[in-house]
Amino acid sequence: MAIRLGLGLPQMRQYSLGKDVPDVARAAEGIGYDSLWVFERALFPEPATQGLYGVEGVPWPDGYRDVAEPLVTLTLAASATERARLGSSVLVAPLHQPFQLAKALASLDVASGGRVVAGLGTGWSFDEYAAAGIRPFEERGRVLDEFIEVCRAVWGPDPVRYEGRITRIASAVVGPKPARPIPILLAAGTGRALRRLVDHADGWLPVATGADRLAAQWRRVQDLAAERGRTEPVQTVLRVNTALTAEPYGGTDRRPFQGDVGQIVEDLVAHAAVGLEEIIVDLQSGARDAEHLKDVAAEVYERARAAGV
Repeated sequence: MAIRLGLGLPQMRQYSLGKDVPDVARAAEGIGYDSLWVFERALFPEPATQGLYGVEGVPWPDGYRDVAEPLVTLTLAASATERARLGSSVLVAPLHQPFQLAKALASLDVASGGRVVAGLGTGWSFDEYAAAGIRPFEERGRVLDEFIEVCRAVWGPDPVRYEGRITRIASAVVGPKPARPIPILLAAGTGRALRRLVDHADGWLPVATGADRLAAQWRRVQDLAAERGRTEPVQTVLRVNTALTAEPYGGTDRRPFQGDVGQIVEDLVAHAAVGLEEIIVDLQSGARDAEHLKDVAAEVYERARAAGV
């Protein structure tokens, strides 16, 4: 069976949110994409107080200046589609009040007929944490732990009871309930984050940085799952952030998924060989507009399937 392919929805400022999101979502489902995905970027600090991903000296992409709210984007996509799964890669969970986000995800799942995938991470931006005001950046791991617990409680049977550091539910009926158990996938790379993934989540959301590195990371997840006695399989969805160009990239320092469609498909083939279940292809930053995005998405899909992905 071919690997599942997902497409990143248009959230950046070159797109019209109300018009282009439903249009691209509908087109992607028609092309054959199995899923539609959003990411979260709450703000663009100016001047920047830290580099991209917290790495000093690395500038933030200009596209991060204007990123549509992820659940609003998924709701627009849900209204225009019938089959495609609707996922986040990722929602920065500690930027949100746990109870309200759990209820919003459940409502979206009901509205879409059970198609939501909750992909979560802790993020890295000090400025986003300060603006959200939920808890300090240093407590991000504990907030994510609580969020997962709150989701399991809110999505489970009534009466719901929960006592945490942020959330307190004495005893309540909370609806609507998800149409089916919503999968929780985590972005995790090392240490405690990997243990949280193996012990408490349904799956893993890595980001593509090279096929060999991905294979090593996947072996580590599998080894840790075996070591900690996990019996359920770990669901896997790889996020691919492309740097799309009109012509082949001619430099000797080409990164994975940098270049024209042929080079992107070549990298898809290499990463698909690692054996994960699904790959999200995000093409939006290199597309001029929604029409261009739809055309490139169709070409990538057709060429990837022809290449055996």
